[in-house]
Amino acid sequence: MGDIDSAFIQSTEHRPKLKVLESGEIPVIDLSQSNEEELISNIGKACEKWGFFQVINHGVPFEVSEKVEIFADKFFKQSIEEKKKVKRDEVNSMGYHDGEHTKNVKDWKEVFDYLVENSTHIPSSHELHDKELRVLTNQWPQYPHDFREALQEYAKEIEKLAYKLLELISLSLGLAGDQFHGCFKDQLSMVRLNHYPPCPFPDLALGVGHHKDASALTVLAQDDVGGLQVKRKSDGEWIPVKPTPHAFIINVGDIVQVWSNDKYESVEHRVVVNTERERYSIPFFFFPSHDVMVKPVEELVTEQNPARYREYNWGKFFANRNRSDFKKRDVENIQIHHFRILD
Repeated sequence: MGDIDSAFIQSTEHRPKLKVLESGEIPVIDLSQSNEEELISNIGKACEKWGFFQVINHGVPFEVSEKVEIFADKFFKQSIEEKKKVKRDEVNSMGYHDGEHTKNVKDWKEVFDYLVENSTHIPSSHELHDKELRVLTNQWPQYPHDFREALQEYAKEIEKLAYKLLELISLSLGLAGDQFHGCFKDQLSMVRLNHYPPCPFPDLALGVGHHKDASALTVLAQDDVGGLQVKRKSDGEWIPVKPTPHAFIINVGDIVQVWSNDKYESVEHRVVVNTERERYSIPFFFFPSHDVMVKPVEELVTEQNPARYREYNWGKFFANRNRSDFKKRDVENIQIHHFRILD
């Protein structure tokens, strides 16, 4: 990652020290349990109380996950010159980046992004009148050999799990299991390989600053180093998510928050750095198609519980977020609260 310069230190040295509780309260849910009603109920409770949960016995073969972790390690251990052969840019945001284009200088990591669909379309800009589409295409490095095959296999396995989780979440809301499946035809879903090198200044940096996910839901694999923290809804305390062997961490994203009309909330989370050990994590962001209009589900809107959001186009929302990684905007990065209907 290179040395931290004085500007970095000055920008972070006054970051408030936030209290973190040592707690393992994030629910762990066994997806193989035979009582489906109980499973759906547990999913709903976890979504409502935490916005986060872990799943075990999820059906993703261990060897598929292990293979991706090995390939991620091989890729990030290459020279920076080799990695930058597949570096992302303003035209195509898929590929490698080391954080140098992000506005949040506190992020201490490097990343490789790829699409589940290999190539897809989004609006060419975030402007409301824009009807042109641009293509996002995966960039695959020549080395490690079989890198592409391993990552694509992983994406397809996690995609199956994401659909299953979306079905359970939908059922927990009292909706049909396949209520949202059609939104993911020609999806924008992507996988991210995160590498967090050891950080010599743990009090001055975060692996990733606090944020919420714009996805419908996120499926995260993390190694045994840990570092993910969730902001508990009840009191705002930061709770570490203790790594569970062979588990995936699931969190509700902004889209499900809007679809559920705020019944399930997308919750803030962050990643802290480690002084001695490097860390890897692999989030799968379950994104719908660019032409999907996101709004509260009609069945969940009543006179007593009116719609809390105006509808928005996912492609334009994604394009705005995507472009803001490269160009400083006059306004903050677009969020779902910009579409909130005032009470």
